[in-house]
Amino acid sequence: MTRLTDEQLEIRALAREFALGELRPHAEAWDAARALPEEVFRGLADIGFLGLRAPEAHGGLDLDLPTALLAVEALAWGEAAVGLSVAIHAGPVTRALLTAGTPAQQSRWLPGLADGSCLGAFALSESEAGSDVGAVALRAEAADDGWILTGEKRWVTNGVRAGLLVVFARTGAPAEADTPATEGLTAFLVEGGADGIRVVGRERTLGLCASETVTLAFEGVRLPEDARLGSVGEGWSVARDALVHGRLFVAAQALGIAQAAQEHAVRYAGEREQFGRSLDAFGGIQEKLAGMAIRIAQARALLLETAVRVDAAGLDLRGDGVSEGALHHPVSLEAAAAMAKVTASEAAMWVSDEAVQIFGGYGYMRDYPVEKLMRDAKGTEIYEGTSEVLRWVIARELVREAAGG
Repeated sequence: MTRLTDEQLEIRALAREFALGELRPHAEAWDAARALPEEVFRGLADIGFLGLRAPEAHGGLDLDLPTALLAVEALAWGEAAVGLSVAIHAGPVTRALLTAGTPAQQSRWLPGLADGSCLGAFALSESEAGSDVGAVALRAEAADDGWILTGEKRWVTNGVRAGLLVVFARTGAPAEADTPATEGLTAFLVEGGADGIRVVGRERTLGLCASETVTLAFEGVRLPEDARLGSVGEGWSVARDALVHGRLFVAAQALGIAQAAQEHAVRYAGEREQFGRSLDAFGGIQEKLAGMAIRIAQARALLLETAVRVDAAGLDLRGDGVSEGALHHPVSLEAAAAMAKVTASEAAMWVSDEAVQIFGGYGYMRDYPVEKLMRDAKGTEIYEGTSEVLRWVIARELVREAAGG
């Protein structure tokens, strides 16, 4: 990917304009209130940004993946919690419907996701099943007319206001003792607010405080058979594919945070004077600013190149996904997405930390924006796969490919 197209530039400009006018002026207040107002989501729907990846036939913008990521980066530049909400909604939730949904399921859910009348949430993690997806304990018991869900899901972004929950449940144990526990999982499409779903906890997070991340209890939630997403026992395949997209969208969110921190630091370094000259005249500060620019450029280049590969693979991420003009990285798409997410999230953490340092004592105060950005950045190193787990994914894929498998 050598240059941005006119459409990509227009979409990014629209997202940045929305972020500048509708998000940034309120970010501090939303962070303190620990909530996003409904008006934000209505505004996103009005400009079509809740349908970034939904097909035009269902009312969406049907943007290619790099363009959608540019939009999320710009939204996160304005307010990271908004970027996260859109990332989950337009990323793994929409992707799961596109890859595993039946035509009837897509016709029922995609129009609402596209026009904003239905916000999406991805319910995979549990108290004992974060990085270890095979430990999922929420049960889906077969009933005469469908399924009954019983258990809890933790850390569900958009969980309070979601109209659609993509839920992963255990429908059986592995057939063999040496079979991965993930083979006993199945995915379901659950209407938000269905009888038996209860919000039992709201997380108090270090950053992204405006994001309503909750624990959901499923107390005998009854689902019809057509709520099953994909085949019985293939839930991990659905989740694994969706997480490739989820990690790319989180990488875009992290880049938005990093870009905002860099811009604040550059501006402050030019305005603040010490010892008779501005901070940006000192070599040590210049080194920090240059390091910020380098890390952001590296992360963005890797993210967009990976997105080109993923788009080339279409609905099948098992292929290499190399398109004409795209750089070939000798790793699978799953490993490439992990690399992009690790690079972007760690860049966001480094850049925001250095921004705080440049602001000095003011950077540590809530009156200035960079301490919030540093708190927000930390989350991107954890959700959708911690940096440690993703490094393991990358190494596993490298070893597998070297062995010819």
